[in-house]
Amino acid sequence: MRAAVFRAPGTPIVVEDVDLAPPGTGEVRVRIAAAGVCHSDLHVRDGDWPLPLPMVLGHEGSGVVLETGPGVTELAAGDHVVLSWVAPCRSCGPCRRGHPAQCLVASGVVSPGGVLMDGTSRLSIAGQTVHHYMGVSAFAEEAVVPAAGAIKIDPAAALDVVCLVGCGVATGVGAVRNTARVQPGTAVVVLGCGGVGLSVVQGARLAGAERIIAVDLRADKTALARTMGATDVVDASAGHTVEAVRDLLPDGADYAFDAIGGPMLTEQCVAVLGMGGAAVVVGIPPAGARASFDTGTLVAKEQRILGSNYGGIDPAIDIPHLVREYLSGDLLLDELVSRRRPLDEAAASLDDLATGATLRELLIP
Repeated sequence: MRAAVFRAPGTPIVVEDVDLAPPGTGEVRVRIAAAGVCHSDLHVRDGDWPLPLPMVLGHEGSGVVLETGPGVTELAAGDHVVLSWVAPCRSCGPCRRGHPAQCLVASGVVSPGGVLMDGTSRLSIAGQTVHHYMGVSAFAEEAVVPAAGAIKIDPAAALDVVCLVGCGVATGVGAVRNTARVQPGTAVVVLGCGGVGLSVVQGARLAGAERIIAVDLRADKTALARTMGATDVVDASAGHTVEAVRDLLPDGADYAFDAIGGPMLTEQCVAVLGMGGAAVVVGIPPAGARASFDTGTLVAKEQRILGSNYGGIDPAIDIPHLVREYLSGDLLLDELVSRRRPLDEAAASLDDLATGATLRELLIP
C-alpha cells in the first residue's frame, strides 16, 4: 500500500510503498476513507515529541473494515468505523476503574513504542520495521489497528467528515463533558480556536453555558467560533487577553480551556478564573514545558487546574454518540473542514497547519 512515511525531525514526510501485514489476534484491517491532519502530527514532524522512526503518521481517521483477525467478534467486513488513538485494553487499573482514556497499555506501550498492543508493528519497508503512530497510522491507504480502536458508527454519516470525531472533536467536547463537567448557566473561556478549541466551544454550547468567550489571534477563527456557539470573542493579537476577558467577566470565568497547549495560555486560563473556577489544559504542549501561577490565589478562591487527555472519553460510547449528534444537526463538523487533499500532499498539508491558516485539512487516500 501507499503511506506517508516520516523519517527524521524537520524533514517532510514522503509517500512510499509500505508493506502491511495481515491483522493479528484482536485486530482489524481498515481501508482509510479520510485522515485529519492534526497538531499532534505536527509536533512529531517538528521533533517536539521524540518517537521511534521511521513512522507512518496520522491518528485521526475513518474507514471501512476490510478484514478481521482471530478473536474479533464485534466487527465485520463492511462496517464503517472511526479510528480511536486510544484502544483501551479494558484490563489495566484505569480501564477497570472506568477511565479508558487513561489506559496504561495505550499510554505506556502503544504510543511511545510505535507499536500495536502486542508490542510489534504490522508496517515494514523491504523488511525494515516501520512504526505506527498512536496505534493508528492513518496517513495511508489502509491500516491495521486494534479492534478496540475501530469504533463502529452509523453508516449514514459521511466518512470523510466524521474522521474528525476520532481526535479533535472528541477531545474538545469531551473536555467539557467529562473533564470539566461544565454546568448550565456558567461562563466559559476558550483560548485557541483551532479544531479542538472550536469543539470546546461546541461542547460548552451543548452543555448550556450562558457565556462562551472565544479567544484567538485570527479574526476568521473567532468569527467561526460565533457560528459554533460563542457569545463573545477576544482578539488575542491585541496583547491584553486577560484584561479583555476580565472586562467581559468581572467576576471571572467558571471554566477556562487552554485548547492549544503552552505555558502562556495555561497561565492566562488560571488568571481569568473566578471563585471556584477550573482551568482545563486540553492542548498538548512540547515536552518539558512549564507554567507558573499564584498558589495563594488558587487556594483562597478554591480554584482547580485540570488536565484533559482525549477529553476523558470512552471511545466505544462517546464516539458513536458524537456521530449521532452530527447526524441530528446538534454538532457541527463540516464547518471544521478547511480543505480536502490527496495523500501525496500530506507534507504540504502539515506545512499549512503550521501557519495557523487552516483548521482541519483532510487527506483522502
